[in-house]
Amino acid sequence: MTKIILTGDRPTGHLHVGHFVGSLQERVLLQNSGKFDEIYFMIADAQALTDNAENPEKVRQNVLQVALDYLAVGIDPQKATIFIQSLIPELFELSTYYMDLVTVARVQRNPTVKAEIQQKNFEASVPLGFFCYPVSQAADITAFHATHVPVGEDQKPMLEQCREIVHKFNSVYGETLTEPDIVLPSNKACLRLPGLDGKAKMSKSLGNCIYLSDDADTIKKKVMSMFTDPTHIQVSDPGHVEGNPVFTYLDAFSKPEHFAAFLPDYANLDELKAHYQRGGLGDMKIKRFLNEVLQSVLGPIRERREYWEARKPEVVDILKEGTARAEAKAAQTLSEVRAAMKINYFENDNLLK
Repeated sequence: MTKIILTGDRPTGHLHVGHFVGSLQERVLLQNSGKFDEIYFMIADAQALTDNAENPEKVRQNVLQVALDYLAVGIDPQKATIFIQSLIPELFELSTYYMDLVTVARVQRNPTVKAEIQQKNFEASVPLGFFCYPVSQAADITAFHATHVPVGEDQKPMLEQCREIVHKFNSVYGETLTEPDIVLPSNKACLRLPGLDGKAKMSKSLGNCIYLSDDADTIKKKVMSMFTDPTHIQVSDPGHVEGNPVFTYLDAFSKPEHFAAFLPDYANLDELKAHYQRGGLGDMKIKRFLNEVLQSVLGPIRERREYWEARKPEVVDILKEGTARAEAKAAQTLSEVRAAMKINYFENDNLLK
C-alpha cells in the first residue's frame, strides 16, 4: 500500500515551539525515514481566513513566514511538497460534497470545534466557514489519499471526524477514499505544550509562545519570565514538578547530553526533579538550564531560517512548484470522487446512459 503524509498549519503567525514538539519534529523524522511514497505539507490559508476574514493581510503576510519555518526545521522540498491551500480549487469542491454527509449536530459535538469557538468568543455568532472546517479538513486529507496525518493531540477529534466522513462516503458510493491514521508524538510531554504563563495551551492568539524565529535574547527573556510553582517561594521550599511549565518543557526538550554540557551536577532529568521536589534548588537555576537547552535546539533552526530569508524568491518558487504538484494530485482524486458519485456527466457519454 502506498504511504502518504498530509499535514499543515494555519498562517496566522510565526510557528512556535509547541508546533515544533507537537508535530514539526515528527514530520521531519517521517520525511527522512524513507518509509513514505508522497509527503504533502499544506499552508492552510483558506482555513485561517475562516476566523480572519476581515483581516486577510494578516494571513497573506504569514504564508511566507510559515514556509520559512517549514524550511528552517528541516522540511526538504526535494522530499516533500509544500503548497498553499487556497490555490487548490478541488479542495473546496470536495468540501461541498462532504458537507452532505455530515450533520450540524455532529459538527457541534466536535470537541476541538467547541473549544475553539469558546476560545475565539464565537458563541453568539459563529462564522459558517469556521464551523465547517472539520469538513474542509477532511477534504484536505482525502484529496491526497493521505494514510498518515502527523498533528498535535488537539487535532485528534478532527481526524476522527475525517475517518467518519471517509467511511460514510465509501459506504454510499463505493470504496474511493482512503481512511487516514493520526500520528502523535511518542513523548507525552510533547502532546500539548503549555504556555509560558502556565495556561493549558501555547497559542499565538494568547501571546504565550516561544517562536521558532525568536532570537537568542528574546528566548532567554521569555524563559526567565516563565510561570513556575507558586508554592516554591524560597529556594529551600519543596517544589512541584507536575503542572510546572519549566519542567514540562524540560520533559519535551532535554536530553542526557544537555546535562553533560550545561548541568553536569545532575546525570539526568529525574535527578533534577528529585532535588527540586525535596527543596534546595532555585527556579532561576532551572530556568537557566532550560534556556541553554532551548538555545541548543533552536539555534540551528534559526540559522536555517536566516539562510532562507535571504533567498525569498527561491522560497516562492518552491511554493509555486509544490502547489502545481498538489493541484494535479487533488484533481485526480476529485475525478475519482465525481465518478463514484456518478456526476461525471460528460465523460464517456454518461449523461446518455
